[in-house]
Amino acid sequence: MSLAAFNDADQDDAVRFLAQACEAPHWARRVAALRPFATVDELCEQAAAELAATDDADIRAGLAGHPRIGEPVGEGRSATEQSRVAAADDAARARLVEANRAYEERFGHVYLVFAHGRGAEELLAILEQRLGNDPDVEWRVARTELCRITEFRLAAMVEAES
Repeated sequence: MSLAAFNDADQDDAVRFLAQACEAPHWARRVAALRPFATVDELCEQAAAELAATDDADIRAGLAGHPRIGEPVGEGRSATEQSRVAAADDAARARLVEANRAYEERFGHVYLVFAHGRGAEELLAILEQRLGNDPDVEWRVARTELCRITEFRLAAMVEAES
């Protein structure tokens, strides 16, 4: 969708489009209500600001929309973002799956990291380091990573179709 088409879309279509970048429903409605945007950069900046300000329940919905790093993801944005992980050997992916379980037990949500261009070993090292975080610190890190991923996806979605 071009930026002009996004600006002109009805509210429901704009929300559905935004949900492809982040499944936080209140965030998507708020960003759609801010239209029109003059540039893709403005859209991404406003989307990031709204995501940073959204409540924890909405963030949890956004996190829940992401597959676990190292598990099969099918097609789409997550598959592209995790393509280097998918190319890893079975042992590396198995270590990621096990570390994901430990992370979810400790923090109560999926391990989220900006995975684009990163391999399994790097993502595993980041996960293992983050397991040592205090839950409040880790929540802030997860929110930041969700924002990075959302901005990246949104820019790619709009620019790719402009």
